[in-house]
Amino acid sequence: MAVLSSICVYCGSGLGTNPAHAEAARILGRAMAKAGVRLIYGGGSIGLMGIIARATLDAGGQVTGIIPRFLERREVLMEDLTETIVTEDMHERKMLMYERAEAFVALPGGVGTLEELVEQMTWAQLGQHEKPVLLANIDGFWDAFIRLLDQMREQDYIRSEFEVSCLVVERAEDILPMLQRAVAERPQAELDKAPEEPLTRM
Repeated sequence: MAVLSSICVYCGSGLGTNPAHAEAARILGRAMAKAGVRLIYGGGSIGLMGIIARATLDAGGQVTGIIPRFLERREVLMEDLTETIVTEDMHERKMLMYERAEAFVALPGGVGTLEELVEQMTWAQLGQHEKPVLLANIDGFWDAFIRLLDQMREQDYIRSEFEVSCLVVERAEDILPMLQRAVAERPQAELDKAPEEPLTRM
């Protein structure tokens, strides 16, 4: 049985206007640290990114930050991470985040968060991995996106033979237990499967 040991969390480099989003990041970070699950994230110290990284570290957890060189100043690289990887571009960053994570979580965020989320959903749809992808739908943040997926199905742009699936939770406390169950149900060989290189350039 596979055991979850790392999660890649996509989230905003801004704080947003809803305090519940920041609190969800703190709850998830503390839970990961307590469970011995490493955080893989974008390396910044601002916004929700900074909150989840700091919460994980302060609770004694392990954090790997992966950041492109051109974003070191813009996203204010966090200095005291367990591991810091500076990449040359976004393609390298995303591939390393994929390779080091056993599951993916999308907290609230902007178009960057959305792009990274959709990329992992697309890779899964095309059969390139079976790692679980989870939407943390805190205070209904992802409701519109979920409705859009439903509309795509209704209009036959997402067909049954190429289904797009993701886990959805409403509370931060439910994220880790759901991912742990999902990973335990999948053979390790499927979790280790890497996407083909052309899929990194979408």
